[in-house]
Amino acid sequence: MKKCLIFLTLTALLLSGCAGTEEDPADTDMESFDKTGKYLLSDGGEAIIEGYGEAAPTDDNYRVFYEIFVGSFSDSDGDGTGDLKGIINRMDYLNDGDDGSGLSLGVEGIWLTPIFKSQSYHKYDVDDYYQIDPKFGTEEDLKQLISICHERNVKIILDLVLNHTGPNNPWFNAFRGAHINGDTEDPYYDYYVYYTEGEAAPAGRTFAKLSGTKDYYECNFSPSMPELNYDNQEVRQKVLDIAKYYLDLGVDGFRFDAAKYIYYGDNPASAEFWEWYLDELRKIKPDIYTVAEVWDSDGVTDCYYPAVNCFDFTLAQTSGLIAQTAQAGDVNKYTSYIEGYLERVRPMNDGAMIIPFIANHDTDRAAGYLTEASGQMKMAANLYILSAGSPFIYYGEEIGARGSRGGASTDANRRLKMEWGDGDTVKDPTGSNYKSERVGATAKEQLSDGDSLYNYYKKLIMIRKANPAISRGEYKALEFSKTKVGGYTSSYNGKTVAVIHNTTNSEQTIDLSEAGISECELSAFIGVGSASLDGTKLTLSEKTSAVLNIG
Repeated sequence: MKKCLIFLTLTALLLSGCAGTEEDPADTDMESFDKTGKYLLSDGGEAIIEGYGEAAPTDDNYRVFYEIFVGSFSDSDGDGTGDLKGIINRMDYLNDGDDGSGLSLGVEGIWLTPIFKSQSYHKYDVDDYYQIDPKFGTEEDLKQLISICHERNVKIILDLVLNHTGPNNPWFNAFRGAHINGDTEDPYYDYYVYYTEGEAAPAGRTFAKLSGTKDYYECNFSPSMPELNYDNQEVRQKVLDIAKYYLDLGVDGFRFDAAKYIYYGDNPASAEFWEWYLDELRKIKPDIYTVAEVWDSDGVTDCYYPAVNCFDFTLAQTSGLIAQTAQAGDVNKYTSYIEGYLERVRPMNDGAMIIPFIANHDTDRAAGYLTEASGQMKMAANLYILSAGSPFIYYGEEIGARGSRGGASTDANRRLKMEWGDGDTVKDPTGSNYKSERVGATAKEQLSDGDSLYNYYKKLIMIRKANPAISRGEYKALEFSKTKVGGYTSSYNGKTVAVIHNTTNSEQTIDLSEAGISECELSAFIGVGSASLDGTKLTLSEKTSAVLNIG
């Protein structure tokens, strides 16, 4: 069977077989699609995503991850709270285990926000690190989810909150009791950071009175989040034991919350902790996947890269480079930034990579400021999914879900229930009061709509998988003059690809020879319009990206 190139566009995506019926996404019309990645064209011809059928399953950490705010995702037992079994029930939506089926989103990793026992809806104040919160399920449910993920070559990482605990954590109860009793020999006496009345309070930090004592404990986020003392070697061993427990259970790694606050205001000391911690974890699991939340500028995150990869907040949110570029910005500025970032961090540790994202559970959702109708939402997705590293999709982003703090000043409005549209009983989290439109169409509606944002994200991930060099290779920003169109080349295992983006609102033609490209082949394009290649002259419709094979 002769292969020809498939050109993926928003208006002509050859969609008939990409989504199932509303009743069952597996009930795909197989006359239009088969599991080699083949689509049948309306004229009876055949088209294949170039290289997709031969693409090897991902065997490293260069993966597309999907963040799940567990309590808001999918409810399996009708109590209104999302749970682990709910995620298990939705695995076919996320990844059905068949790289060639085209019937699922195709994510390669899942990040679960905290699942440990806690009194809050968000679980970032842990009461017991060794107990799954009963609202979310049991340890057996977690084991089952891990098993299903691994059967489908999906990595699963847990949100590990180590900077602070909850106020009902046994450690804090023992710390409180030791201080009330004045028992300085109690091993829990200095488990948390504190100072005593009459001493100078550490500058720039927040403390709360420890009831029944003359002492004040550190709590920079909230009085319900007392901060652990990492000068205490027993505390360090305790948090190492926690990670080891879940690695032994089968998880693939962790996302570390509030990583720069281990030693508040002291990045070198906090970075030293993470170097020690990650060195110990890699002794247990050499290929562990880890990413840290260091919500700061690149100059600060660079301090942590010798130990752990960090989310790139310069790219994220409404003021980030992804949004700015997607809104008819200069791609050359964007690719130059990525190249500089990689040049800095890759020498810092063997697994260093960029971790791009648009939004997460602590930020306003991207669809609120990147409109779908204008093509901005799709262009933003192109920019960070067809790029280096390991991108993170926030649950619901792929269906254009909205949610923002607004005047309510509550993060619950950023963590609203997933709009499945199929009777799922999951409810909004405690404290939410979001009144604006949630989503243009539910997941159920989008599964069977070839023009949907969901199917667009699916195809982006397919293109990325078909071209391993996109995420892993030697990244080189291309230089074009007098245009906002831009891109990069990436070389990996003897293959070089170029990815070119037109973020403007009009058709653009560039001469690739200006960037030193003399021989190339158009592999795929995706966006609002189309693409064509005449020699070295590439024409891209507005808000459209192209992937080319070089040489």
